[in-house]
Amino acid sequence: MADKATHASPAGTLKRVLSRRDLILYGLVILTPTAPYPVYGIVQQTSRGHAVISYLVAVVAMLFTAASYGKMAGAYPAAGSTYTYAQRALNPHIGFLAGWAMMLDYFLIPLLSIIYAALTASRLLPQVPYMAWAILFTVSLTLVNAPGIKVTTRASTLMMIIMTSCAIMFVALAARYLTAMHGLTGLFDLRGVWRPDSFAMSPMMLGASIAALSYIGFDAISTLAEDTVNPERDIAFSTVFVCILQAAFCVITVYVAALVWPDYRTFPEPETVILDIGSRVGGNWMFGFITFVLLVAGLASALTGQAGASRLLYGMGRDGVISRRLFGYIHPRFSTPTRSIYFMGALSLVGALFLRFQMAVELLNFGAFAGFILVNLSVIRHYYVRLGKRRGWDLVANLMFPSAGALVCLYIWLSLSSNAKIAGFCWLAVGAVYLAGITRGFRTAPRELSTLVEAATPEL
Repeated sequence: MADKATHASPAGTLKRVLSRRDLILYGLVILTPTAPYPVYGIVQQTSRGHAVISYLVAVVAMLFTAASYGKMAGAYPAAGSTYTYAQRALNPHIGFLAGWAMMLDYFLIPLLSIIYAALTASRLLPQVPYMAWAILFTVSLTLVNAPGIKVTTRASTLMMIIMTSCAIMFVALAARYLTAMHGLTGLFDLRGVWRPDSFAMSPMMLGASIAALSYIGFDAISTLAEDTVNPERDIAFSTVFVCILQAAFCVITVYVAALVWPDYRTFPEPETVILDIGSRVGGNWMFGFITFVLLVAGLASALTGQAGASRLLYGMGRDGVISRRLFGYIHPRFSTPTRSIYFMGALSLVGALFLRFQMAVELLNFGAFAGFILVNLSVIRHYYVRLGKRRGWDLVANLMFPSAGALVCLYIWLSLSSNAKIAGFCWLAVGAVYLAGITRGFRTAPRELSTLVEAATPEL
């Protein structure tokens, strides 16, 4: 009871109701344990049979960045996440542009998930048009998110059970298939990890940049800092722990998949080969089950992604850099940013109806890695430069780790396609023009931003 009283939230603010377990569940749902399914074939072919190594390289980069998110959440436990960290640690103008870039990440995660879910559903029931599925999914998920983050968490729990069951079942069936074909030694075949005849650094790193898609979204945990009972303790732990668990799901899955279908050059369709592998180890029913689970995973990611995006908008709206009346509003009964949630629902619906899936995927990486770079730099600026924490372990945690994270993320960011970079920089240019307008040509900080630093940080 004392703990609840300590963390009671006044009217007009987000309720502190989430525990460490809730945060871990939220992060795993937005990433999904079945995340490698859509991209496994592409990663395996791109890396020339080294998907396991590509996933391990990708998670190293993500762990550096996850640690940076955790440290910044401890310093500034506010809802704005990347935007909040960059504007307070680096510069208000940079912070605004960081938030603007990350809008692509947060907006496109639920949008892509809705598109994928609608496409999958329309293939299962072709008599129902794609547009009808897109409208149904968007409206339903928005209505689930509006009443409160606890409702979102409960819905996510059921989805997580279904996805985890599929991931475990896939690995178990693959293991049974391998032992039936080759005995127990079939489970320990070096070809699932290393192929000296086809290994090359450049293809492996390109595969790692694609594999990183299976980890993008972990940063959304930090958007729930003001919904969390103890953000300084739990955000950092949950962010890193989710990355480690996700890596375990991904590495085990792609390892057994590589052993079940050793010749990556014979994949029928790289994008959907996981369905063929599922059919090989479990028959037609497994093919159908994986298809169903991919639909569930899309809806789960859309649900949690919409919650995270609405918190980003709330953080920026509360600080007055976008409409406070629209985005800084908290529903008095639900204690959620309902107007931001409804805006995200409308945006996702329009995007699902008119935006090409491929371009949305490319833009997702642009916004995500731009934000990751700035968060890593924020750790260096805040802890190493401003606070002067430079001795012993602090040198590693406050300079070496974030520097490594920033460099790896920069490498991946610069490796994106030309179309993604053109569209992404156009988006940033629009943000810079808007920022110039509200700051009188960058002569002042974004409206009221500098005066709201203390007010925006809730008492714990």
